[in-house]
Amino acid sequence: MQLKQDKLNRNFKLEDFNILEEKANPLLKRRELKISIVSNIAPKIQEAATIIADKLSIPLEAVKIRKIQGRFGSNNFIILSNVYLSKEDKDKIEPKQKAKKVKPEGKK
Repeated sequence: MQLKQDKLNRNFKLEDFNILEEKANPLLKRRELKISIVSNIAPKIQEAATIIADKLSIPLEAVKIRKIQGRFGSNNFIILSNVYLSKEDKDKIEPKQKAKKVKPEGKK
C-alpha cells in the first residue's frame, strides 16, 4: 500500500523551461512547440500540459501533448505539443480516443 501512496505523492520539481522551437500553423489554428524542461523526474502528460498552460497563460484544455522524450539518467526532457486557440479548435482537429470496453465480471 505504501508503494501506491508514493506514486500518488510525486515530488515533481520544475527547474528550467525553454521553448526550443515554435512553429505557427494558421490552417489548423495552432502553434507547434518543442520545449525543453529540466526536472528531477519525468513529467506525466497532465503535469506537462499544466506547465505549458501556466507558462504561456492559456487554458489547459487548449494544450495537447504529443510526446515526452527523455534519456536514461538525464534530467532534461523534450516535450512536443500543440497549443490551440481554443478548446473547440482542439476538439475539431485532434483525434478522439476510443472508450475502453468494460468486461462483465462474471465472464472470462
